[in-house]
Amino acid sequence: MSNPVTIEAVEGTSYADITREFDAPVEAVFRAHADPELYARWIGPRRLRTDITHWDFRTGGGWAYESHDDADGAVYAFRGTFHTVEPNALLIQTFEFLGAPGEVSLDRMRFEELPGGRTRLVGRSVMSSREALEVMIESGMEYGMREGYEKLDELLAEG
Repeated sequence: MSNPVTIEAVEGTSYADITREFDAPVEAVFRAHADPELYARWIGPRRLRTDITHWDFRTGGGWAYESHDDADGAVYAFRGTFHTVEPNALLIQTFEFLGAPGEVSLDRMRFEELPGGRTRLVGRSVMSSREALEVMIESGMEYGMREGYEKLDELLAEG
C-alpha cells in the first residue's frame, strides 16, 4: 500500500501545502526528481506518457516536458525554471502548464530524512490568485499527484 498524499489549501490563500512520505532514502527520492529519465517514468497520471524536451537540473536551469495521452492523442506541455537546487534537501522551481499561458506557480519542495531510511517530501505551491489555485485543484491536481507518486513508489522499489 502506498503512502497518502496530503494537499491542504488554506481558505483565503493562493497556496497549497503538499506532503507525501516515501519508503526510500532522501538520496533516491531526490535522484528521481533530478534525473530526467527517472522523472519521465513517474511524473503524472498512469494514462499519460511523458517525454522530456529540455532538462538542465541546476540552480538557474530550466525544464520542459510533454505528457501524451495515447488513447485520444492529446498532448499537454509544461515548462519551468529551476530557481534553487540543493542536492538531497531543497528544490524551488516554477511550473507552467502551456494550456493556461500566463499562469505560473512557484513550487518549493523540501526533502526530509526520516528514521528507517524513509523520506518526507514537503511542498508548497503558490499561485497568483485563489481562483487560479482552485482551478488547478479542480483540474485533477490530487489525482495526478497521487498516481504519479504511486509510480514513484514503484520506481523506488526497483532499487
